[in-house]
Amino acid sequence: MTETRATTPTFYIRDLPVYGDKILSPMAGFSDLPFRSICREFGSAMSYTEFVSVESILFANPKAHKRLEYAPAERPVVFQIFGADVDLIVRAAQKIEQMHPDIIDLNMGCSAKNVAGRGAGAGLLKNPRKIGEIIRALVTALDVPVTGKIRLGWDDDSLNYLEVAKILEDSGASAIAVHGRTKTQAYRGRANWDAIAEIKQAVNIPVIGNGDVVRVEDVARMKAHTGCDAVMIGRAAIGNPWIFAGKNIEDVTLDEKIALIHVHLRANVAFYGEHWGVILFRKHVVKYTKGMFGSAKMRAALMRCTTADEFVAVVSRYESQMAAADVGD
Repeated sequence: MTETRATTPTFYIRDLPVYGDKILSPMAGFSDLPFRSICREFGSAMSYTEFVSVESILFANPKAHKRLEYAPAERPVVFQIFGADVDLIVRAAQKIEQMHPDIIDLNMGCSAKNVAGRGAGAGLLKNPRKIGEIIRALVTALDVPVTGKIRLGWDDDSLNYLEVAKILEDSGASAIAVHGRTKTQAYRGRANWDAIAEIKQAVNIPVIGNGDVVRVEDVARMKAHTGCDAVMIGRAAIGNPWIFAGKNIEDVTLDEKIALIHVHLRANVAFYGEHWGVILFRKHVVKYTKGMFGSAKMRAALMRCTTADEFVAVVSRYESQMAAADVGD
């Protein structure tokens, strides 16, 4: 099932039209080409890559290049990078611009200790002046639009999201994505949609809201509450890309889930090769099968599979068992 695509742009990032108001959030370990492509097919309006360190780009790390591979059908494609050194960030961005992304995005939201702790990701929120310096340098050096993804601040005592948002706009950023939590919150507690609304009212560039969108109806609620131009969906899309097609997980049939498991597995194997394709698909299949009747034994067996044929055999056995038991949609 795919959602009907908008025929007129929902909003623009600089001169780039974006059709739709639901976007898969960049997530390390999940937002790869196979999963992004599935989400785009269901209705995600843009493709953000997993974030890539500027150092890995400059040192030509093969894993970095793999994370930036994309399919033409994914456009508009956003390459997301992270780093703490202005010069390295600019040089890396110039290098990957040659791969023809539509947008380059600076991650200022990652709360992981090994990223934020060294002044990258959400660590940049401690230094708004440096954020301005980075964005101005990127805008000057690149032809593609530059955007940023932020959190509300480092902690509740340093909620500087309005200052950072204004700096981004004044420095030439073409859009802002906002996760409505602080760095110290990580993914705990409730996202602050009021803060996202404040940012939307304070700037004249598109604002994409992120945080606590877990059901289809939350998209309209966030847009109504914040006025944001689009909504990012992250963890809630893992195992339920149908959310981009306007469908909550309880409305997805068993046949639909099984069919997508096969599609996603094939895509993973084609992209990564059989060994890694199967291993990296395990975390997805755990989510796809969550709540499926009698699926615990199947999940346990799938976690031991090392080939695609073994994987398919386990799923087919489950299908046969469900058909025999007449447990359906």
